[in-house]
Amino acid sequence: MPDYQLPRRFDPLIHQPARLAIMALLAGCVSADFSYLLEATDIDKGSLSKHLSKLEEAGYVQITKSFKGKYPNTSAALTANGRKAFKQYRKHYQEFARTMSD
Repeated sequence: MPDYQLPRRFDPLIHQPARLAIMALLAGCVSADFSYLLEATDIDKGSLSKHLSKLEEAGYVQITKSFKGKYPNTSAALTANGRKAFKQYRKHYQEFARTMSD
């Protein structure tokens, strides 16, 4: 029988679709620059910036600003806490998916 209470254990900060896409992308790499995140997630600049800020405030993402030649470059990477939170999110999601398929 499905356990319909499992979704309450999902981290609401990560569960939001745009932030989930960002976290999933960053979980698969060391870091990604803002341009790549824009293209890969198809989130507009303003929204991406806001979502990254929320994830940074939560301690899940570290934002680094630098220059590539003369051009400013912003990159993001998951922190250790971010990787742990995403791993926990995936675990809860998989538990829920298993109960739904029974």
